[in-house]
Amino acid sequence: MTINNINIELTPDQVIVGEHLYAEAINLILATAEHELLIFDQDLSHGDFASKQKHELFQQFLNKSPSNQLTIVLQDTGFFQNKCPRLLDLLTIYGHKMTVYETNQTAKHAKDCFILADDKHYVKRIHIDQARFRYSLDDLATASLLNTRFKELLEATQDVVTISRLGL
Repeated sequence: MTINNINIELTPDQVIVGEHLYAEAINLILATAEHELLIFDQDLSHGDFASKQKHELFQQFLNKSPSNQLTIVLQDTGFFQNKCPRLLDLLTIYGHKMTVYETNQTAKHAKDCFILADDKHYVKRIHIDQARFRYSLDDLATASLLNTRFKELLEATQDVVTISRLGL
C-alpha cells in the first residue's frame, strides 16, 4: 500500500513488533493528517523523529492549512531540544501552530505513547521499552479514547518549550 508516497507494508488493527515498522507507521499517520496532530511521547527518542523524513512530513502537515495544529506532550524535552534540530527549527517557524509541552511529575509514570491524527487515525506504542504497537485508520472509537487521554496528559503539563531569538 502507498499513501502520500510512503510505501507501507503494515497491517492495521493488529499488534506489530519492530522499531523500523513503528517508524513507518508513524510516517503513515503523519502523512494522512489533514488538520490536527496530537503526540504524546516520553522523549521522541523512538520512532525516528530526528530524521529528515519526519521533518518533511511535519512541515508538509503544517503547510497544508493555516489552521493546522500540532501539539506535542513529552515527559522529557531533552532529546527533542538536543537531538531533533529539524523539529526545533519547525517550532521556530511554526510556533503559532505548533506547541511542545513537558509533563509535570504526576504524568511521568505513563509508559505508552501515541500519535492521534484528526480524531480518527492513530499509532499507539504499547510500552516505551518494547517496539510493540498498533495503528489504525478511521477508528473513531479508539481515537476518541486517545483524545480523552491526551487531554488528561495536557492538563498535567508544567512547561512549554519556547524558542526565542535574541539579537543585538
